[in-house]
Amino acid sequence: MASLKRFEDIEAWQKARELTLEIYKITGKREFNRDYDLRGQIRRASVSIMSNIAEGFGRGGNKEFFSILLA
Repeated sequence: MASLKRFEDIEAWQKARELTLEIYKITGKREFNRDYDLRGQIRRASVSIMSNIAEGFGRGGNKEFFSILLA
């Protein structure tokens, strides 16, 4: 397995980006025009997935991963 040099290379981040793009398309439709709070919350949640993956990658370690396995 090749080492990852950028968080953008992580498959989970790529899938999260695809999901976010779809969510933005869906929430951009007329049905969401009246509920700005719901639209914003859904969009922020999808962006949060990508952000969390990038943040974890930036830490450069795997201590958190191992602590999950040991729990």
